[in-house]
This record gives sequence, C-alpha cells and structure tokens, in this order.
Amino acid sequence: MRKLEANSPQAQSADLVAANIAQLRTLFPELITEGPNGVAVNVDVLKALVGDHTATDVEEKYGLNWHGKRRARQLALTPSTGTLRPCPDESVDWDTTQNLMIEGDNLEVLKLLQKSYAGKVKLIYIDPPYNTGKDFVYPDNFQDNIKNYLELTGQVEGGSKISSNTEASGRFHTDWLNMMYPRLKLARALLKREGAVFISIDDRELNNLRTLANEIFGEENFVATVTVVNNMKGRNDKKHVAACHEYVVIYAGPDFVSKGLPLTEEQRAAFKYTDDKGFKYALRDLRKRGGPDKREDRPNMYFPIYWDEKTGRASIDRMAPTDAEIFPIRGDGVDGRWRWGIDKVTKHLDWMHPKRSERSGRLDVEHRVYLDTSIAIDDEPEDDDDDDDEGTVERTSKPKSVWIGGEFSTDSAKRALKELLPGEVFDFPKSIDFLRTCILLGTGGTDMVLDLFAGSGATAQAVMQQNAIDGQSRRFACIQLPEPLDPSEKSQKAGAALCDKLGAPRNIAELTKERLRRAGAKVRADNPLFDGDTGFRVYKLSTSNIRAWNPNPADLDQTLFDHQDHLLAGRSESDVLYELLLKRGLDLCVPMLSRSVAGKKVHAIGGGVLFACLTLAIAATEVEAVALAIVNWHKELEPAGDTSCVFRDSAFADDVAKTNMAAILQQNGIANVRSL
Repeated sequence: MRKLEANSPQAQSADLVAANIAQLRTLFPELITEGPNGVAVNVDVLKALVGDHTATDVEEKYGLNWHGKRRARQLALTPSTGTLRPCPDESVDWDTTQNLMIEGDNLEVLKLLQKSYAGKVKLIYIDPPYNTGKDFVYPDNFQDNIKNYLELTGQVEGGSKISSNTEASGRFHTDWLNMMYPRLKLARALLKREGAVFISIDDRELNNLRTLANEIFGEENFVATVTVVNNMKGRNDKKHVAACHEYVVIYAGPDFVSKGLPLTEEQRAAFKYTDDKGFKYALRDLRKRGGPDKREDRPNMYFPIYWDEKTGRASIDRMAPTDAEIFPIRGDGVDGRWRWGIDKVTKHLDWMHPKRSERSGRLDVEHRVYLDTSIAIDDEPEDDDDDDDEGTVERTSKPKSVWIGGEFSTDSAKRALKELLPGEVFDFPKSIDFLRTCILLGTGGTDMVLDLFAGSGATAQAVMQQNAIDGQSRRFACIQLPEPLDPSEKSQKAGAALCDKLGAPRNIAELTKERLRRAGAKVRADNPLFDGDTGFRVYKLSTSNIRAWNPNPADLDQTLFDHQDHLLAGRSESDVLYELLLKRGLDLCVPMLSRSVAGKKVHAIGGGVLFACLTLAIAATEVEAVALAIVNWHKELEPAGDTSCVFRDSAFADDVAKTNMAAILQQNGIANVRSL
C-alpha cells in the first residue's frame, strides 16, 4: 500500500510540464533525452526535425514580449499545492446542484481544476480587471502562491498586499500582461475543441490582448472583436472623446460552431407564408447573390428550371412546349448560378416558387425557408456562405459585430443588480442580456460555462435565466477572489455594509455568493414551471489537507511524533474526501455515497471509481471484514475503469494489517490502494 505524500503526483494538481513532455514523446520520441535534472528535450534534434530555418531563439522575432513573460509561463506550469474545501452551509441545494462557486485566486483554482475539467468547458467568460492605472489586486508570488493568496486576502497574518500599477510606474502594461498570461494559458487547457472564450476589454489593452490571445489560442482560432455599446451618454474620463463602448474578443476551438441567436420579432415576421400542414416559411431568391455568384464559379449550379405559369408547376425537365425556361441570370445580363445544385432542387421542387417581375417581366425563382428547422433540407448546404443555419428547433440569426441596445447598457446591469443587492455594491457590473447573448452563441444542453472573474455573479445569473427561458440545463462555475472590502473607501462602503448586515466577512466573494442565492430564488419565482438547477456548491481555496514535511531542527523528536498523521489538524473528513476527488480528476459535483461497513464509515465516490475509509482506527481483526465489504460494494456498483481505494495511514495497527488490507483488495480487482 503506497503512502500519499504532500509531493506525490496524486496529491497535486495536474503537472502540465509532464503532460507536455508526454505529448512530445508520443509525437517525436527522439526529442526526449536525459539531462542533469532528469528528462529533457534535445533542442538540436528539434531543430533538425523542423528545419533550422523554422526554429529560432533570437530576440528579433514576431510576437509580444515583455519583462517577466518567461516567469509568467513557468508560473502557469507550476502545479498547485492547494485544495478546495467544501462549504455546504454556504451553498444552495448542495446534494443536487451541478453548479460551482469557488472562492479563491483564479490562477490556483485553474490549476486545481485541470485534472477534473481539462477539455470539458464549452464557454469561458473572462471579465478581467481593466488596466485603469489604479491599484492592482493580483500580484502573483512565484515561490508560494497559496501563501501569497492567504496574505492578500487577510486570511493569515500579514494583511492585504496590493501592488501599485499607476501609468507612471514603468510597468503599466507589464503587470497586467503578467497577470493575464498564465490565466489564459490554464483556461485554454479547460476549453473543449467545440468551445469558445469571450473576453471583455476596453481600449487600453485591446491590442495587447489580441496579440497575447493569438499566441495562446492561435490566430487561426480568432472569431471576432465585437463592439458592445454599453453607455450611450459616453464616459467623461477621456480627454477628447467620450467612450460609449467596450469590446468582447472571441476565440474558439477548432471545432466550434456558433449556435446563433434567436430571431427577433421583425425577423420572425418574414416567415409570413403557411404551407398545407400549417408550417410557416419565408421566400428567398434561389439565385446566388454576392460573390462568388457567376456561372464559372460553380458551373454545375447553372441549369434551367421550367415553369408552367398557369398551374405554378416547377420542373427540371420541360413538361410542355409552353413551359417558361428560367436560368440564373445576373442583373447585368451575365450568367449567374443557383444556390442549390440540380439534385437538391429536384428533391424540393414543391419548395420552388418561380415568379415574373411585374415591372420588368424578368423571370426568377424563389425557394421556401422554413422557420421550423425540423423540416429544413436534410442534406448539407451546397453553398459555403449560406446564411440559413440549421438548428434543432427554430432558425437562428447570425450576430453582428456591433451589439447595441439599452439591454446591453451598464445602466441595465445596475438595475438588475439593485433588484437583488441594494446600493452601489459594484461599479461596472455586466448586463445580463449581454451575457445571455454570449451564452446563446456558444452553449446549449448541459454545457459548462466558466467565469474566471465572477465579480457580481452576473454570468451565473445569466446562465440560470437562459436555462429558464429555453429549458436547457447548462452548468456554471464561477471563481472570485475574496478581495477585502474597506468601508472607509467610498466605492466599497455599500458592499462592506451589506456584508455586515449578512454577518459575513467583508469581501467581494461574499457579495457574489449572496447575489447567486437571491438570483436563484428570483428565477424560480419568475418561472414557477421551471424545475431546473438554481443552486450552487461553494468551495474555498486553501492549503492541502496533506501535511508537508517541515521539520523543526530544534526539536526533531517532536516533529517526527507530529508527522505520524499526515493530515493537518482541524481538517474534516469531508475536506479530505473532496481533495481526493479533485486530485483524482473527478467532477466536483460527482455523486458521493456513504455506508457503515463492519462498524467503519466508507465512502463511494463517482459511482465507485474511488472508495475512501478515513476512520481513525482499523484493528487487525477488522481488516478482512472491511476489505470484503468494500469488494462487495465495488461489485454492486460496477464502475467503469480502474478503482482506487484510500485509507488513513495511521489507522492501521501495524504494517501487517495494512499489507493484508491491500492484498485482499488487489486480489479482488481493486489494484490502486493508497494511504494518507
């Protein structure tokens, strides 16, 4: 039975460096060699593989460089030594919800989420601190980020440390880039291939963000920079021009397909015709308009359609001498082409509506476009830029690059927030409708939405509201730093007062949680027939439950005695269970069952992929009964994949008892037996 130490891979977050090396080894095994510190990459072989002219380490190369970039990259690759502690008392519907609210530094949280959620998040929304030249609240400490986080948030003695980031500091852009780089790197690893990331930003860092995101997500995966008009009055903090907009920069995975937006009432009004079965449709020109729209562009899409003007019959072959012959002729008299090929037209002749212009007598053809896509054409569009995206229920529209309207405004966002939290508790909350638009474009079904800088919690509320509107079951996970609130600061006074009223610590994360509680209640009240998920589980970032070896040279005897139990004092069994779950790579909302077997409490997590018995003592005479009970439960659950089983190391009377436990479990198919 192998003991889990604080530095064991199973007790840490994902080792991204090891994962990268493993991928290189799979693709190019000749790259991997041995160096003075273990496994290394042979750069000379790399240059030979790609050609010397394509591998460069010179300073003069295209890209964005700044002081600290190498350190920021290394920071993203350094595993976290922390854990996430469950807080059921601060949660809503703990036993049933699939939503998460995580209190902590998002850099460390992103590291801890890697094993459980890598490649599983459909949409990531990032609303980072804009680089306004004010104090900066995310100074990352390379040596001990957890300690730095606890000091920053006042959870350990040392108090809050906030770095100055004024425009005169000489590091105005550098500090912001050093904060963003590792977070974007880690966020990318969580994104699905079909997923997308939406990043809000203003003019100060737009160009840097685009260059940074091109490097991390790939320029080929850039989707758009959307201008969001959120303040028609304009902000007066600009010297010459009052800014009335900001941006959302969108990047996507290689398999991303936009789900589009619901049709507006004006767009729906275009579907004014009804067929004999009662389905609504609109008419659209069959002739391709806009390039490439010439005969030579798609010769096979130039052919005649015949029309009996008296009966309205359309056909591919001439059925009568009086049939009119219609070709796709452009307005300038040049041969054009149809949108559809001859096979598709033949299949849907009843959808063809030839017509003659009353003014010019010109002949043309329109085709039906159904509102209900369940009766849309059942083969792929032959035209690459056909706008009629086929969905599952109803047609959608393609969003424009400028989003404008009162629903996107900061005033709208503040009104929505004040309905739940009184006072000016946040300066610039995001509009619910703006966030719902992002969610609609990128998600559906049970997709997960991750918000790295949750702030007021608007993204989570938008997910719940959109689920109530369309009956989907999207999940949200939001992360917020418990940044202290100072009642002496004018902008923080209302937030601090609300925390005092709630009897909660004065920090922003408490405001986030309270908004989520009230938002969930409002969604249920506004939608009495909606039975979806409006709860959330709260987890808090903390140091690992597994005690690290930290000897006191002045009293080694006492140190050895204290280290007999590897678990920190004051940590609950639940704390340890959820760290095991997290480090094992299981979903934080995975089912957890408990049973009393042979007088000992045993937990089955994730349908039996992980068993844990953290009882304080297992006598030698109890080993067989406990082991066989776990084996029987394991057979009952029939989990897919390998199963691990974990015990408290100090619980065993001696090594013989521990060995017997491992032997019985391994003989019955549970090979991974560990102790803490």
